[in-house]
Amino acid sequence: MSEIIVGSVIPSLALPPISRTTLALYAGASGDHNPIHIDIDFAKKAGMPDVFAHGMLSMAYLGRMLTNWQPQSQLRKFGNRFATITQLRDVITCSGTVVELIEHNGETLARCEIQAAKADGEQTLVGEALVAL
Repeated sequence: MSEIIVGSVIPSLALPPISRTTLALYAGASGDHNPIHIDIDFAKKAGMPDVFAHGMLSMAYLGRMLTNWQPQSQLRKFGNRFATITQLRDVITCSGTVVELIEHNGETLARCEIQAAKADGEQTLVGEALVAL
């Protein structure tokens, strides 16, 4: 593995389009059966055009990107804010960059800015992670 420095790019994670099957599988795996994510009639009654993805699904994708890059045991902190709704058929790509190297409790940590974004570049999640090197 090459040396990780400020400016290092985390290998991106490109996902297939969000589908109803993806939402149903995520609901089952996570235990989050909120009908706004799986029941079109419920979503429409709530004023939405259709069901939409769980915010935590995209956060899980960000987590997968990070652990594809570095082992899960190296992850020290991981958080984000939800910026916009991920709709059915949206294609999400997760990306990140090392923005700072810091020493904390005897470890060198990479502070990374991370994001999940739609194909048009609109960010759905924006966050930060601390990863031990």
